Amino acid sequence: MSQIIPPSAWVVRHASLIAAGGRVLDLACGSGRHACLLAGLGYAVAAVDRNFEAISKLSALPGIVATQLNLEGDNWPLTGRTFDGIIVTNYLWRPRLPDVLALLAPGGVLIYETFMVGNEAYGKPSSPAFLLRPGELREVAQAAALKEIAFEEGYTASPKPAMRQAICAVRD
Repeated sequence: MSQIIPPSAWVVRHASLIAAGGRVLDLACGSGRHACLLAGLGYAVAAVDRNFEAISKLSALPGIVATQLNLEGDNWPLTGRTFDGIIVTNYLWRPRLPDVLALLAPGGVLIYETFMVGNEAYGKPSSPAFLLRPGELREVAQAAALKEIAFEEGYTASPKPAMRQAICAVRD
């Protein structure tokens, strides 16, 4: 029996900054814990992941359009779309960070939280390719001309010991 993972406290804390009823992208959504949270709050959610099994379970839920997509291929499958909110947790693919931020509509909110350097002491991911450098999300947001609302980095004990980095930022 799989354990149900609650939504990230970071996402819960900042989700209300997204325009009411707005379009939200849950990128690399996995089991859909954030897609479900946001759909329940009245947002129109596009949940994308490469895992068909995860996506198929979300497809029947109201307020969620779930799509299986390869986010790391040569062609960016979300070109031309815009969202009022973008949620990314526990996922990092640096080559697509500029493409992800380009999806954010004016006034849109980015809520991003993933692992950072030092996490190798606590488990996976442990490869530097999937661990943010100190301050990296802040630098990426600044380069995209986003206004920082909140930023945290360092050790967390919950939901399990890890080194993480998180940002909430808005496109003016």
